[in-house]
Parts: sequence; structure tokens; C-alpha cells
Amino acid sequence: MRGCVRLSVVLAAATLTLAGCGGDDDEAEPAGESGAGASTGESADISGTTMTFVSWGGTYQDAQEQTMTTPFAEARGVEFLQDGPTDYAKIKTQVEAGQVTWDVIDMDPYFAIQQCNKLLVPIDTSVVDTSKMPPELVSECAVPSMVYSTANYYNADKFGDGPPTDWADFFDTEKFPGKRAVFNDSQGGALEAALMADGVAEEDLYPIDYDRAFAKLDTIKDDLIFWDEGAQAQQMIETGEADMVMAWLGRGYTAIKNGANYEPVWNGAQGVYDVFTVPKGSKNEAAAMEFISYATGAEAQTGLAEALPYAPINSDADPQVDELLASFLPTKPEISEQMVTIDQDWWAANKDEADQLWTSWTGG
Repeated sequence: MRGCVRLSVVLAAATLTLAGCGGDDDEAEPAGESGAGASTGESADISGTTMTFVSWGGTYQDAQEQTMTTPFAEARGVEFLQDGPTDYAKIKTQVEAGQVTWDVIDMDPYFAIQQCNKLLVPIDTSVVDTSKMPPELVSECAVPSMVYSTANYYNADKFGDGPPTDWADFFDTEKFPGKRAVFNDSQGGALEAALMADGVAEEDLYPIDYDRAFAKLDTIKDDLIFWDEGAQAQQMIETGEADMVMAWLGRGYTAIKNGANYEPVWNGAQGVYDVFTVPKGSKNEAAAMEFISYATGAEAQTGLAEALPYAPINSDADPQVDELLASFLPTKPEISEQMVTIDQDWWAANKDEADQLWTSWTGG
């Protein structure tokens, strides 16, 4: 028998809390049977529609297919094509050429804020119920798909006796020698991590001091390697290619579940979330809104949280998870209290400039 944990969304704080629950998870009654908060019913006849769902691939998109696209397709008589990973240049090309083949896209919230009414259409809130979502995660052209974090995962075989405890240790190559890995993107969290390692408090992270951040990154540049897709980060952990890997929650969890002897550092982990959007020019906009309604409902959010350590964004979601997955949830107070919040509005306004500086620094 494995322990289980019951989650609930606390909208007032826009966070999630955990409470213990009893019983065997193999015998537990499936949660979310009623689909509260979803819209799989009679609102629009979309049967026969073929839609393309785009996400980040890997275990995340596999879980979305299992808990979101497949049940919705069966309930509404539609078909889904899967594509990915999410690519903002492709979205721009499709919309500007009037050849849009993607219908629902899971993406970063900063891009949804930046491109609202440009490359993306407003969410139809007469179809998508946002009342059970944390309001600060909702924007005109996007609704949250889940909440997760980015953290440092370290090699416990190498550093287990005196493990790193914060981002300053990530940058300390004398005390913790070895390769470090970060996402090769200005918005991947490395700039915030560098500032925190240099002593900047959470409330002072924005606007980002580029000079200070890159100066700190310079101190580990010889030991730094980059990953471009989540699968690469997971592989770096599983193979030991890097002794510290700044990785997305699902990738770190999956690598450890697969047997990698790595551990997360929650102090300074970055709290982030993904959003669902619809590109301008989608031929299936109505069906896309119906799907987003379902995917943000209680049943789908329950299923996703039971598959991966991503916190649900619907207050009626009621997942039960095993002890390993529960230990990674960003909703646990001992984790959430140590996390910092990424300012998506700042990134929406400054991503282009940050990209230019990042590319210049990496030489890419």
C-alpha cells in the first residue's frame, strides 16, 4: 500500500495545499467522475471535427493526451492530431501566411500576454468557465493549463554528503565541481537564478539587471552546458552528463522515477505555469474553446495531476497521488514557501530584448 495525498486549490491565495488521505490508491474511486467545471455537453455540435493539439512533447504531452484530448474526443466525436513541441516562430509564420494548422496550443504565459489579439484570439469565457481558476493566472487570450516549477536537480551520488541548498551553490564550482545545465532561453530561469545567487531578493528581481545577471553567469560559463528541449534535460539527469541540471518539474521527477539518483533543491525554485491558447485563423475556433473548457475542468485536471507532479488549476479537482509524486508537488507548503514567482508581465514586455542579450552571451 502506498500513501496518498489529496489536493485542493485555494483560490484566495492562488496556491494549492495538501492534506493527508487514507486508503490504497490502487483501490481508490476515480476522482472527477462528474467533470465539474468542464463542458463536454450539448453547447455546440462539433462532431466530425479534426483538431491539432500542440504541446511540449514527452511525458507531459503524453499525459495530456491520456487525460484531456482522448476523453474529450470520445465524448464529443472529434479527432485530435498531436504536434509539437510548441514553437513561437511557427505560430507567427502560420498566422501571417493565413495557413493556420494548429488549433489549441499549450505555451508560456508571457507569449500569450505579448501576442494577445495579434497572433492569438481572446478566450471565449461564455464557453470556458474561469471562475474556478486562480484569477491572476487568467489573461484575455489564455487560461492556465497547470502549475509547476523549475528547480536545480543535483547528483546525489556526488554531492549527497553535503548537498547544495540554494542557487549560490549552483554557481559555486569550487565546492560543487562539475557541469551545470540550463535551458537555452533567456526566459528559462537562468537570469533569475544568477541574480538570486548574487544576493538579489525575490522582490527585487524585476526589472532584471542584465549586467549583474550575465556577470554572475560568466563565473560558470566554462562549466555550463545547455538544453533546448525538456527531453534533453531529463537525459542529462538520467545519464549524469551534468551534475546539476536546472530542469522543469516533470522532467526532473520522471528522471528520478526512472532511477536517476538526483535530488531537487526547492529553495529558490521558480513557480511557473503553462496556458492554453487558440491561434488567430484557426478553422476550428469553436471546437478549440470547447476543448479548453474540458481540459481546464475538474476531471481533466484531476487526471493530469495524478499522472505528473503538476498542480491543478481548477478548485474542484481532487487528485490522489502516491508518495513520490506528492513529494514533488509545488503545492506542498514546505515547497511552495521556498519558491519565487516569475513575473510574466515583465517578460511579455521585455522578452525580445532579453533574447538578443542571451543570444549574444551564449554565442548562438
